[in-house]
Amino acid sequence: MKLNLLLSFLLIISSQLFPSTPPMPILGQNDKILGQNDKKNDQVKSQKIDFENYQIHIEVMGQGKPIFFFAGGPGNSHDYMEENFKVFSDKYQLIFIDMLGRGLSDDAEDPIEYSIQNDVAVTESIRKALKLDKISLCGHSYGTVVAQAYAIQHPENVDKMVLISGFHSGEMWQANCDSYNHYSKTHFPEKWNIIDSLRNLGYVSSDPLFSEIYGNLPIKYIYYHDTSIKQKSPDKKFRGWNSEVYYGIIGRDADFFVSGSMMDTDFRKDLNKLNCPTLIIAGRYDGVSTPEYNVQYKTFMPNAQFEMFEKSGHNPYLEEEEKFYKMLRTFLAS
Repeated sequence: MKLNLLLSFLLIISSQLFPSTPPMPILGQNDKILGQNDKKNDQVKSQKIDFENYQIHIEVMGQGKPIFFFAGGPGNSHDYMEENFKVFSDKYQLIFIDMLGRGLSDDAEDPIEYSIQNDVAVTESIRKALKLDKISLCGHSYGTVVAQAYAIQHPENVDKMVLISGFHSGEMWQANCDSYNHYSKTHFPEKWNIIDSLRNLGYVSSDPLFSEIYGNLPIKYIYYHDTSIKQKSPDKKFRGWNSEVYYGIIGRDADFFVSGSMMDTDFRKDLNKLNCPTLIIAGRYDGVSTPEYNVQYKTFMPNAQFEMFEKSGHNPYLEEEEKFYKMLRTFLAS
């Protein structure tokens, strides 16, 4: 009875402190806006690729050397990557992927199938289905995990690699959780008290009640240096987020303690063996892929081009757009 009363009290308080808005997915894919497509949808070719017993949705545009794009999350559609990077279709063939359980792709029958390894396997299946030889890889946030894992497992297939606001290990992802929660606790103590109370009652990230409250923390400044900026997405609507994928890969208590297939992920010993030209981009004000860990890439990949964007958070392609696009074009053309 006392527990029920306490929960009722917490719910009343949380309803006052947390506005009734949709949960915010981790890694900053909230605040999407529509209507920013250039209406050239006829240039986009949607396809379904067989992967085991599933259908994987991809969108292809442009011609030239192929570039595979990997979205963040894990759990996000490819949509924001398409809208932000479609400008490169004038010179390259762009392949945007909805991994298993994301966007317009099929859901897995068992959440255990959501894994980094399966995302790598999906990537290789797409390369083979499209009859491509070497491909370039461009990942953002969680997408950099897939890009690195693929490059390490299939180095002979990789031309170039771009890592934007990325992660090199489960340890670095845990630092993301710790940073996120530190910001939330120190900047919104009255809201954090509710979260802390639920934690003390045994609630974890994947519990629906906890997820709804935790997901409404107003923490956009952790992702953006300029909080007035909004993420871009195309007119065509996709499923924006699948929390089952997120908890499947990062673990049932993903916002606090990393487990899942991310826990045992560590690329640090293998990165210096890669021979593909690599561009690594970090944001000085990124509260997720923190500079403290991002600069370590200079040690693990000493031959890579490392660039710190001094006016950006987790999305440098939005916050320093002109600089970002110029740098990426130069790198891809080199």
